[in-house]
Amino acid sequence: MSATRVKGAIALAMALVLGTTGLGSRPAAAEPSSMTPDCAGLAGLRIPASVMSLPTTGGRVESASETTSVLSGQTVEYCHVDADLFPVNPAAPDIKMSVDLPRGWNRKALMFGGGGFDGIVPDLTANVPFGPVDQPVPLARHYATFASDSGHQQDPAATPSLDGTFGVNDEALTNFAAGDALKKTRDASLFLIRHAYRAAPAEVYFAGGSTGGREALIVAQRWPTAFDGVISAYPAWNNLSEILDLGYLAQILSRPGAFPEPAKQSLLYTSVVHACDDLDGVADNVISNPSGCHFDPHSLRCPGGADTGPACLSDAQIDAVTAMSSPFRWPYPVASGETQYPGFPFLSGADMRTPFLGFGTAAPANPMPVTSGYGMQYWAQWVKHFLTRDPGYNPLDLDPGNPGKWLGRISHLSTIEDRNNADLRPFARAGGKLILLHGAADELVSPYSTSDYYSRVRTLLGPRPTDAFMRYYVVPGSNHANSGTPAFAASWDSLSALDQWVRSGQSPANPVVADANHGNRTRPLCAYPQWPKYQAGDPDSASSFVCTR
Repeated sequence: MSATRVKGAIALAMALVLGTTGLGSRPAAAEPSSMTPDCAGLAGLRIPASVMSLPTTGGRVESASETTSVLSGQTVEYCHVDADLFPVNPAAPDIKMSVDLPRGWNRKALMFGGGGFDGIVPDLTANVPFGPVDQPVPLARHYATFASDSGHQQDPAATPSLDGTFGVNDEALTNFAAGDALKKTRDASLFLIRHAYRAAPAEVYFAGGSTGGREALIVAQRWPTAFDGVISAYPAWNNLSEILDLGYLAQILSRPGAFPEPAKQSLLYTSVVHACDDLDGVADNVISNPSGCHFDPHSLRCPGGADTGPACLSDAQIDAVTAMSSPFRWPYPVASGETQYPGFPFLSGADMRTPFLGFGTAAPANPMPVTSGYGMQYWAQWVKHFLTRDPGYNPLDLDPGNPGKWLGRISHLSTIEDRNNADLRPFARAGGKLILLHGAADELVSPYSTSDYYSRVRTLLGPRPTDAFMRYYVVPGSNHANSGTPAFAASWDSLSALDQWVRSGQSPANPVVADANHGNRTRPLCAYPQWPKYQAGDPDSASSFVCTR
């Protein structure tokens, strides 16, 4: 832990005890240094097992090369390192990881999370989730960046992030689902950074969305002193719980006549926007107050309830839409303690123009069509390789409401996949800071689920201690990872906000989020449960809105 973080940790511990939010200030960060990584000295370097706190059999740098890239309009020189971390079980795959080490290192490091089932090393030259489009990416800011494939390699022929075949190996499963690969990668990467620069980073951060957002919460829960700050966007933290809901929805959508084709999805989307758009005081195709939107899909019912074309919904399709936007509760206990998944906001302005993430363009079937929704395909992979470990098993034959002989295995997997520890006091006491983000129109990971986790933390720790280290923002109109053409493509410099909070103790104050798809449109980034309400003035300016409950 850095010396500046220790000072902040002491002050935050006092806040947790006394119920205050005062934080000791930190020294200003050093200016970017002229430190140049010893790239040649990394080639072939052995990574001792002893530098990692979790079991491995060590690792090795496979390649290290001087690289030049144009990033965010800047020419960036850096050393790109590829390395393998070796498993304990010889049958398990290696963890493949990469580190980018810039010239003029700023003495900070950032780990990226993955997505879906992982299986590939994330792009280390990319931005953080919902990151600013008008600011340099982290590597161009001279952060050392690193990440891994989470301990398995995706089949190149598979749909990206949708290969679950590794789930048949226990070590690979634990590396991915429990997050063991995260700590192994972090420890090995810091070893390489120290070796390259002959210095340790002053601050180490983590940023990820979806599975990466889940991984961000894992590191805060399991290794509270490993990272100084964390950005968790649209996190699939209760992975097993969501999978059960996805399986339930897959069964419903596979029923004859239940699947709404894309034209009907567009009808639903435009109807919801028309009904609820101006609840925030301005008609701008963004529903800023989703909790106030009470759209009834029966208003789109076809005459007699039969499917008479794209201008209406049949009774079976109304039932499917209602199921997707309603909680799914299972009538049996699982070891993680979770009892439900809250459903998706399809009736609160979710963008039906990204069908792959939501319904898809084809109904679930066996084998699962690649044009079905992402979640349906995720369910199929999980059933075949995590649950039954039978690649020939029909995922539509398994009823999440009555899993029969598979209940014991489901309960066991819940202890690995539901990362639901709300006690973040160790992370807070260590001086850690957490920024939590979600789009209100997310089609793949429910924002209601993230709100649930935040509420659990706030209930356990109390409002003031929670606010001392954690912020949660819901962005109206934004969907999953700004996919397709969302009504509002979130763009905010969360990394600078996090870095300032960690180094100086100054929490984000009146943040503003931009819409990357609509010119200069901005909105206030309101801390949950507030939302931006239009007052007066330019509807494209954040100054015309006020955060309200």
